[in-house]
Amino acid sequence: MRSKGNTMKPLLALIASVAILIGASGVSSPTLAQDKAAEPKAAAPAATTAAPAPAPEAKAEPPKADAAAPATAAPPAPDKPVLIAADKINSGDTAWMLASTALVLLMTIPGLALFYGGMVRKKNVLATLMQSFAITCLVTVLWVVAGYSIAFFPGSAFFGGFDRFMLNGMLFQKEAGKLTVSHLGTTIPESVYMTFQMTFAIITPALIAGAFADRMKFSAMLWFMGLWSLLIYSPIAHMMWESTSGFWATKGVLDFAGGTVVHINAGIAGLVCALVLGKRLGYGKEAMAPHNLTLTLIGASLLWVGWFGFNAGSAVAADGRAGMAMVVTQLATAVAALSWMFTEWLVKGKPSVLGIASGAVAGLVAITPASGFVGVNGAFVIGIAAGVLCFFAATTVKKAFGYDDSLDAFGVHCIGGIVGAMLTGVFNVKEISGSDADLLVQLGAVVTTLVVSGVGSFIILKVIDMVIGLRVSEEEEREGLDVSLHGERVE
Repeated sequence: MRSKGNTMKPLLALIASVAILIGASGVSSPTLAQDKAAEPKAAAPAATTAAPAPAPEAKAEPPKADAAAPATAAPPAPDKPVLIAADKINSGDTAWMLASTALVLLMTIPGLALFYGGMVRKKNVLATLMQSFAITCLVTVLWVVAGYSIAFFPGSAFFGGFDRFMLNGMLFQKEAGKLTVSHLGTTIPESVYMTFQMTFAIITPALIAGAFADRMKFSAMLWFMGLWSLLIYSPIAHMMWESTSGFWATKGVLDFAGGTVVHINAGIAGLVCALVLGKRLGYGKEAMAPHNLTLTLIGASLLWVGWFGFNAGSAVAADGRAGMAMVVTQLATAVAALSWMFTEWLVKGKPSVLGIASGAVAGLVAITPASGFVGVNGAFVIGIAAGVLCFFAATTVKKAFGYDDSLDAFGVHCIGGIVGAMLTGVFNVKEISGSDADLLVQLGAVVTTLVVSGVGSFIILKVIDMVIGLRVSEEEEREGLDVSLHGERVE
């Protein structure tokens, strides 16, 4: 029986974390005030240096004409990828985006692979690692063939088109000193922007695999992920992120790095997969504890590190917004990990390694849509909300409804994504984002993602089930997917 002292410790710790949040309210406001106060000071030198200009000559007409010239000479921002001189590329932005691309790829292999691999039973660990690796390869090819063009080339409100099919028109001309840039990242080569977005397209379907762990055919998994990537992920990315024609992007939705596109999208698809496939054999009756939490914690740590490329990289520049995204990502993740840990401690009596790792991932998920738009206060609240709500979604809610979301893809990613997307609208700081938030637009984007991904995933799964079948046989499931699907085992 737990002693009163042991019960009080986590309670006091939780109260302390809330006190920190309240204290933060008095810290970040002066920071914003200082930022606002700094703006007139920055403008002042321009006014004082401009004042003496008319003095040497009473007839100041030529200087006036010169002063007006820059405003009329400014070229319009491109509304589609364009060919520019190579020397117009910003080397600092390009270097940061190359690094960010590598960091986001690190999130899937090895980060997510190890995170999920440690949580399954020993007989399925290789199959789980294989899923992440194979998805990385498959989506890379599909993204080059058509995914990038569908998602990030201007087109209709819901679909980009095939202008960049097989990356046609994406150029680098060494002799001519020219290359193409995307209209969504004008200071870096289009090749870098395309590959950066590829890494998002890779990790999103890989997240879904956590919901159906231990029971889907490998062939069915490949068909589902391939079709889902082209028919669900790319159109949703276009709707939310392609700023010239995307349905919700043009309405001003705030989704900095993928609350809707990545996490809600993957989470609801995962729930549909879990429901269509049904529960694992022995679910709720047999022990299905993680076989190696060391792998899981290493995977969660790699996800945390890689997430800086995910969130700060979404600034598509080495600038102040990237720096702010890095700050709030770190803060919200730490707060969410603590909030999940303390909640679990109060409810179950002990803080677990799996719990704190899951809490950190929940915080990373929830801060993703907000990372370029909120300040310290928002990061605190988003972190606390994500840790507490995702804990109950992955435990109490899942148990109440009885669905088998094997590794909590829905409980962490969909619920965390919804929390982050909606709280982005609440805690948006215009001085940081440069935009006003509209909660109805945020809600509309969330609902659109839930409906398109949920219904679309169901249809794809049903078609695959009719053609080749989705689930392994009972015998194969009991033997373990490592041996039955891949002929290998961990000794």
